[in-house]
Amino acid sequence: MSNAADPAPIENASAEAVRARLDAARPGEMTLLDVRMEPEYAEFHLPGARLVPLPDLPDRLGEIDRSKPVVVYCR
Repeated sequence: MSNAADPAPIENASAEAVRARLDAARPGEMTLLDVRMEPEYAEFHLPGARLVPLPDLPDRLGEIDRSKPVVVYCR
């Protein structure tokens, strides 16, 4: 039996599938999370992405709004 507090399932998606979801989403409807390191983020990141480097992620999970879909990307 599922509980409303249960997290949504984790899905792997192609870049094309994610692009389609982002294009269909309203602003602020999804969280875009870049888990690369700061120099990589500075070089290029998707508009609206939030940087949380992968080594910092376990300590910063509380900063992520889990009430909406989260798209996590790296290289």
